[in-house]
Order: sequence, then C-alpha cells, then structure tokens
Amino acid sequence: MSDVFVIGVGCTPFGRHIETPIRDLARYAIRAAMADADIDTRAVGAAFFANSSQAHFDGQHALRGPIALRHAGFENLFVTSVENACAGGLTAFSLAVQAIRAGACEVAIAVGAEKLVDADKSKSFSAFDSGVDLGDPDGLSDGLRQLTGGLPAADDGALKRSRMMDIYAALAAFHMRNFGSTARDFAYVASKNRNIGARNPLAAIRSPIGLEEVLASRPVVGPLTVPMCAPLTDGAAAVLLASSDFAQRIAGRVRVRAAQVLTGANRQAEALDKHVARRTSQAAYEEAGLGPNDIDIAEVHDATAVGEVLQSELLGFCEIGAGARLASSGATSLGGARPINLSGGLESKGHPLGATGLSQICELTWQLRGHAGDRQAPGARIALAENGGGFLTVEEAVCGVAILEAVA
Repeated sequence: MSDVFVIGVGCTPFGRHIETPIRDLARYAIRAAMADADIDTRAVGAAFFANSSQAHFDGQHALRGPIALRHAGFENLFVTSVENACAGGLTAFSLAVQAIRAGACEVAIAVGAEKLVDADKSKSFSAFDSGVDLGDPDGLSDGLRQLTGGLPAADDGALKRSRMMDIYAALAAFHMRNFGSTARDFAYVASKNRNIGARNPLAAIRSPIGLEEVLASRPVVGPLTVPMCAPLTDGAAAVLLASSDFAQRIAGRVRVRAAQVLTGANRQAEALDKHVARRTSQAAYEEAGLGPNDIDIAEVHDATAVGEVLQSELLGFCEIGAGARLASSGATSLGGARPINLSGGLESKGHPLGATGLSQICELTWQLRGHAGDRQAPGARIALAENGGGFLTVEEAVCGVAILEAVA
C-alpha cells in the first residue's frame, strides 16, 4: 500500500464566530494549511468537505463543499461533501487518503467547518437531534435502558441541553454501574483537559479549573456538570495530504500509518469487545502494523469527560473498566506515560462537529513535529486520533481512527 503524508495543516480558533460565515471559516483554515505546506491551489487534485449542520442553521442543504471550496479559490476541482456527524472530519481525511492511494491525485485536502453557536440556544441544541435514528425511537429508548440498567437517563430539572448529553449521561451510568467509576473520576478528566487547554491558543475555553470546582458547577444531566461537557462552538480545520513522491519536497511531513472508518453493529451494551471504537481501532492497528502500546499520544472524542474514559479503554490503552484509574494515575496528563487530549480535548478546545477530527490531526501533526509549545509531549513519534459520530442503540453510529507517524 502506497504511503500518504500529511504535508500541511490549518485551524481557526474555536469559539463564538456568530458574524463569520462558514465559508470564511473554511477559507481561513484552508489558507493556513496551504501556507503550512507552501503550495498553492493548483497542486490540489481533490477535496473532501465535512459539515453536519449548515442546513439546519442557514438552509444550505446542498453544495456545501463546492461552495466553500470555490470561495477558498479552488476551481475545476473534484469536490465531495461529507456528512458523518461528529466523525465527518476523519471521514473526509480517510477519503483523501484513499484518493491518493488509488492514484486519483497526488495531493488532496480534507476540510471540516461548522457553526453551532446561535443567538437562540435551543436552535443550537436541536442541531443534534438528528444524530440518532429518527425512524426508530424505540431502538434508542431500549439502548438507553440497557446502559442505565432500566433507570431514567436524565434528570427533569437539569440544565437545558442537547440530546447527546442525555446519551452521555446514560454512558456514564453504565460505566459507574459496571466498573465503579464516580463523578469525581469524570471531574478529574475535565479538570485535566481544561488546565491543558488553557495553554492552547486555539481553544474555545482557556481558563483552568480545579476538580472541586468542576464538581460544584451547574449540573447538566446525571453526573455531568457544565465543565465536563464540550461547549457549543464554531470553527474550521484543514489537512493537506500528498503522495510519497510529492511529499518528499515538504519539510515537516507526517506519515499516515492508518485511516479507518467503520459503522457499528447490533450488540448488547455489555459486549464491549464488539464496540465500534474497539473494532475500528483494531482495524487501524492492523493496517499500521502497530498495537496500542506503540501509541505515544492520542486525541480522542470527549464530547464529555466520560468519552475520554471510555475511549482510553476501547482503544486498548488500558483494560476495559480501568479508564478512570488510568486518568487518575496521571498517565494521560501532560508529562504522563500515555498523554491524551493535550489540545485540551473537546471540553476545552470545543467541538464544531465536522471540524473536530481534522483539528485532532492538526494537533497531532504539531505534536509529532515538536511544535506544540508548552503542551508538547516529549519524544512523541506515533499518534492516534479517534472520533465517534452520532448514536445508534448503545454506541456511536460511526467511528474514525487515524494513526500518524513522525518522519525522522
């Protein structure tokens, strides 16, 4: 299988960009990636544009990719619009890798852009409503009952929220019931990510927070408080990829060892060996010829702190059920043996859906180049990004995993 390399990355600051059109956010990230690689638009043979919610906010149901890429200066280009919920960015990344490996082009760009902040917060929350199977509400209800052991997943008096927060509360209930984790464990992860995110100039929230303050913050649902959850954010990210021949001329290139995207399968909640993230990461490890112990640094999907605990287990960084202990040991912190989410994670950086997975690739590229400043993981050579999208019954509907390697 032919080698593919990341040759340029670019990312907007994540946060509130109410007055900035989505095309302008995308253009900013694209230009940053092009400048990083020191190439121009004429070198790019294909583009893949990830977005989930633009139609919900401004009615642009069709042509999202062609419009964004045209405004970024691309003409006569193969463009594909990608919608895969929160996994859209890594899906666009995987499609770009496949296009280069297939010989369709030497250079491809994956772009993700999303605007989720609205003056009407209920409209922002409702953007997440279609991240489940709307034609099978009983399937979702049954899945949540499995996760919670038959108890209600939500507290009626909790803060207004998106549907996904109820799902994460159910996942938290499952982990607490089966493995003994506590709200304090999740608070530790949130505090760790917020404290690291304070060092990230692109993060939406750059204020550190202590564990006790996380626990005492406003409740959202179940054990989750506001700092344990990703804020609503706008933003864009772009990644340029190239064939081995083209990439040889680019300084700072990073090798793509694996790029996998899989959907889940019907399973019982307890059958975690069949979880979509476990299956996708196994496929990525097989493609890369590596295992979990080879990963030096990871960026994982933590729309809530519960997500980081779960993914550390499902990706094989510890045994199932031990994710909270791994975090509290300090292993996943800056300077730890297995640092996770040194960008600050989604709780600090923010989570603009289609841009999220590509922002992870940006962060890991900077880490592998040694350019991450005072959040740098020393000696990082192999990195993993994971993103889950949507939810079906008891797990994410789709999962993407990418593995990158520094070039000596």
